[in-house]
Amino acid sequence: MTLREEIRNLSTDVNKIIDFVMTGADRGVTYDELAVFIDKFGSRFVGTANLENSIDYMLDRLTREGHDIVGSEKLSVPIWQRGKEWAQMVSPFEKKLNILSLGYSVGTNGRVLRGDVVVVKSFDELKQRSHEVKGKFVVFNYAYESYNTAAPYRLNGASEAAKYGAIAALIRSVTDFSIDSPHTGANEYKYKNAIKIPAVSITVEDAELFGRLCARGKTVRVSLYMEARMNGTGVSRNTISEITGSHYADEIVIVSGHLDSWDVGTGAMDDGGGCFASWRALSVLKKLGLQPKRTIRSILWTGEEMGMLGAKAYVNEHKHELQKVSLAMESDEGTWAPHGWTYSGSNPIGKCIMSEILKLLAPLNSTNLYLETKGPDIAELMQKGVPGSHLQTHCEHYFYFHHTNGDTMTVENTDDLDRNTAVIAATAYAVASIDVMLPR
Repeated sequence: MTLREEIRNLSTDVNKIIDFVMTGADRGVTYDELAVFIDKFGSRFVGTANLENSIDYMLDRLTREGHDIVGSEKLSVPIWQRGKEWAQMVSPFEKKLNILSLGYSVGTNGRVLRGDVVVVKSFDELKQRSHEVKGKFVVFNYAYESYNTAAPYRLNGASEAAKYGAIAALIRSVTDFSIDSPHTGANEYKYKNAIKIPAVSITVEDAELFGRLCARGKTVRVSLYMEARMNGTGVSRNTISEITGSHYADEIVIVSGHLDSWDVGTGAMDDGGGCFASWRALSVLKKLGLQPKRTIRSILWTGEEMGMLGAKAYVNEHKHELQKVSLAMESDEGTWAPHGWTYSGSNPIGKCIMSEILKLLAPLNSTNLYLETKGPDIAELMQKGVPGSHLQTHCEHYFYFHHTNGDTMTVENTDDLDRNTAVIAATAYAVASIDVMLPR
């Protein structure tokens, strides 16, 4: 039997998975499970008791689901606390500013910072106008083109502004749509021994307002108070469960999402939906009595939002078995209707195998294969040569809610969650059930 024939012979089992999730007894279960979890725990920020309590809940839930192996792996995590925060424009008129401190940011040391604003559209403009910056707030009002072009301002804006003597960085939210809502995210102080200044996310509306006022020659003055601070280290855990393979139990297919979230919103979209579709894929296979040839391992990462902490720890702890990972899969771009997977493997045979497997997903309109490297947590594995696939969905509205108070269960759709669950279950099962591992 050829490999192509072997893959096509999996269509009966794949259709069982699809029918069971989309129209059978499992219909709507992923949404219901996620809603119970989100309504119980809400946000799950790394370093908090709430995240650790949610991990305990998941360990119990996965055990009761009958996964073959259930456990967790500890790692040390930094503890950053937001505290109280507020900002106001005081000139040329008074206006409350909606803000969110960025992760790892320092605060204002118990005092209110006051200063004039300098608005720049790029790092190049900041450098050109560096003589204007000392003692002022730098506002980064960049033109949003994509996440990849905007995120560096969030990550490094404070460090770059501090080089020229700024007292704080006010950074336009990373989003292509806004209703006066700030979007948080991680900040990085990239220069060793440099002065650290507060890093703040402001709304698109306020960034553009500052830009217009300054362009008219107005003096814009702002007050800022933040209690953000680092508070030592703590312990968190990656949550792991498995279905043991029948033939090649030491070879692994990973499905994953991150269980932690930001401290705003409830993390239903980022990444509760991806987590629940991933672990429930194993439950679907158990309920159907489908045992793959390889082990399928579900990993609910911790600490993703503060720098892929769980994934980095996992790679360090599992160096010995990375060669045995056929494929690392991840869902972390929202759970709208799926349409395919990325694939990072450079070997053309691997691409052909994945393309053939995805043909089985025609009933779910998820047959597209995108040859690119994508996925925040699995990036740590892909850097070690493990082939990776990130689930692709119709996520055009993802950044409307990303890292905001708007990330709630209202974003989620029960039919779409079913589709995501079915796609992950079917893909993982097929990759784990053929006689060969995906080539490096």
